[in-house]
Amino acid sequence: MNTESIRFSRKDSGQFFKTLNKRVNQYFKENRIKKTGNWKLHLKTVIMFTLFFGPYFLVLTLNLPNWANLLLTIVMGIGMAGVGMNVMHDGNHGSYSNKKWVNKLMGGSMYVLAGNVYNWQVQHNVLHHTYTNIQDHDEDLDAGRVLRFSKHAKWKKHHRFQHYYSIFLYGLMTFNWALTSDFKRMARYMKGKLAYGKLPSAFVNWSTLVMTKLLYVLVWLVIPFIFLDIAWYKILLGFFIMHYVAGVILSVIFQLAHVVDDAQTPLPDNTGTMKNSWAIHQLATTVNFGTKNRIMNWYSGGLNHQVEHHIFPNISHVHYTKISKIVKQTAKEFNLPYNEYKSTRKAIISHFKHLKELGKKPALQYQ
Repeated sequence: MNTESIRFSRKDSGQFFKTLNKRVNQYFKENRIKKTGNWKLHLKTVIMFTLFFGPYFLVLTLNLPNWANLLLTIVMGIGMAGVGMNVMHDGNHGSYSNKKWVNKLMGGSMYVLAGNVYNWQVQHNVLHHTYTNIQDHDEDLDAGRVLRFSKHAKWKKHHRFQHYYSIFLYGLMTFNWALTSDFKRMARYMKGKLAYGKLPSAFVNWSTLVMTKLLYVLVWLVIPFIFLDIAWYKILLGFFIMHYVAGVILSVIFQLAHVVDDAQTPLPDNTGTMKNSWAIHQLATTVNFGTKNRIMNWYSGGLNHQVEHHIFPNISHVHYTKISKIVKQTAKEFNLPYNEYKSTRKAIISHFKHLKELGKKPALQYQ
């Protein structure tokens, strides 16, 4: 992946970002609040970790019927996704706290989600946030040969049915973190010398990866095998259900912001230059959804306010509802797009409709 070949235009429509940045900074200054998390985020952190680990300890310590254990594994999956969207996400963007060690600690919750901090920061903070929806640069568009998320990706016959089978594959996302993808990505990223900040040493990086994977297996599989007097396959089933629930939630919410009808997938010109500046590119490639829904606003960690998040990734999601008014108004003044679906349901319909369109055989194959 040659990220150095992409350049964004320096032409800004009337200095849109400069104006927007000034207004947002003024909002925080006038209200005398920090851009990082507050008590609302701290309370949410406690709730999400309770949803995630509370059922785990109940299953280990109480002799519950199978149906109760099943329900608790579903709750764990909901909590697992909640920790990822609300705690890990802000922590690894450096927006959870103004203290680096707190951000590092909260970002480290990625390890209990079966992932790896270094890999996530490179894929998400560096590649996705910089090269949003650019084929072969934003790895969030790369689903291998199984799914086609961009009109610029190569088409396969089975893509005709992807709007039917995609939802079943979404649940496997966190399994990929746990099993294979982290090892492949680390090898690729280290070889390409990619990093969010200073490039870590290969020894520390690989040692951290191996040790955290072993600890993950110990906590979620070995300890339950030792302490639970139930069949081994039921433990594996519970582990699978937890991951699958979390995977579906995370995948669907992620896709609704970028793989929908209104999100563009532009390519650079022959010189490697994008048509728009970076900030305007974010407006064109990102979509909000369900921003009036209090439950979605609270649970998704602001991932339904992707426009605000992509332009201001270092601002905690607890502020997105407020600053979205500023972003929307400023975009309107500069005659720029501000893409949003009024409800999550409409965004979901758009996503699967878009998958259906991408599944059709194109007149000309994009290479």
